[in-house]
Amino acid sequence: MWRSFYLMFRAISAVGSWVERRFTRAGLLALGALVLAGAFGADTSLTVAYRIFTFLAALIALAMVGSWFGTPALAVRPRLPHTLTAGEPFDLRFEVRNASARLVDGVALQIALADSRPTLSQFRSQLKFPTYQGWARLGYANRVAQLAEVSLPPMPAHAHIEIEARGQALRRGRLRIERIDSARAEPLGLMRRLVPAAGGADICVLPKRYPLPPIALPGARRYQPGGMPQGSSVGDSEEFLGLRDYRPGDPLQRIHWRSFARAGRPVVKEYQDEFVARHALVLDTFARPGDEPAFEEAVAVAASFAWTIDTQECLLDLMFVGEEIHTYTAGHGYMLPGRLLEVLSGVAVKSDGDFRVLVEAVRARCDLLSGCVCILLGWDEKRRALLEMLNANGATVLPLLVSASAPADLPARIRRLEPGKIAEGLALL
Repeated sequence: MWRSFYLMFRAISAVGSWVERRFTRAGLLALGALVLAGAFGADTSLTVAYRIFTFLAALIALAMVGSWFGTPALAVRPRLPHTLTAGEPFDLRFEVRNASARLVDGVALQIALADSRPTLSQFRSQLKFPTYQGWARLGYANRVAQLAEVSLPPMPAHAHIEIEARGQALRRGRLRIERIDSARAEPLGLMRRLVPAAGGADICVLPKRYPLPPIALPGARRYQPGGMPQGSSVGDSEEFLGLRDYRPGDPLQRIHWRSFARAGRPVVKEYQDEFVARHALVLDTFARPGDEPAFEEAVAVAASFAWTIDTQECLLDLMFVGEEIHTYTAGHGYMLPGRLLEVLSGVAVKSDGDFRVLVEAVRARCDLLSGCVCILLGWDEKRRALLEMLNANGATVLPLLVSASAPADLPARIRRLEPGKIAEGLALL
């Protein structure tokens, strides 16, 4: 039953999308009147509505034939941003050039986004009963952004203009533009011909962020084995201290051959072990069914910390569990904070698995951490063990619980952030 409804709803939505893109407002009005006339004019002996039906059918047939002709010769060059932010309006810029030797008028640009219709598994798991209203709600929830159609002004021959398309980022993720079409109505003004004018593109929509008060993350500096990478180099790159005479046991790789040749005796490069403050940003992705809104708020809170914490003098490790354990480091010689936001834009909720996987991942690098910001979605013995393990290793812990209700045994030191009031809760940190 579910598959039958899924295929039916998918076909209906595909037809609706085709009609919406191809017909003008006048065409939609004529199409609606055609359906009504067909319904009331079924019995030709009782009404003359069949005449209206015939007339409208002829008009729409002529419009379809007319839409096959009159292709506008436009060249569109997108100038798109690399990232957007969820919940904020944005503008996409396009350079449009009239490549023909005549005036082009009555043309609009349509931006075709990636298919947002739900998959069969999502359709079955998130609906209790297959209804088209539920199907439409899931499709809207999958939309990353909404973009308005852009009407072009009259363009003389070989003219060149720049236009903006206004849109609204609805949620984090990847905004995939499949293509950009130029749409021009036929002489009757009922249907439009769509001609590809530019290829697709992919824009990262970052999670929304909340303002944070000045936060000082205390904690002692920790020894970092191998030192900190300089620039984009990778490997044992401890901080260079100077040169000294060779001592028995020094590795041959550290011999400074130029100084050896100049002094006539072995000279080696001496390095200094590096100690730096290193903080972890641990995101709980293990959510129960129905906790998706709280999870989205938790991702927004993590993005707020990743963007606010100054990584000029410290390192920040983002840790979470997806299909596997993910760890990303921002700071000197590592990723920029903006890259952490791009990582968070693709984090997905995990409905199965064991939270102990995340606990063991944090334990593996606990000796390197000076402090830790833990963003939790629930409270149980496994999450309690995570905080106790961090405290036992001397790390300063800032635990946050994103939940609509407070667990009965929640310790007083854990601050609860209520979805819908996240900004107010963060302001009290």
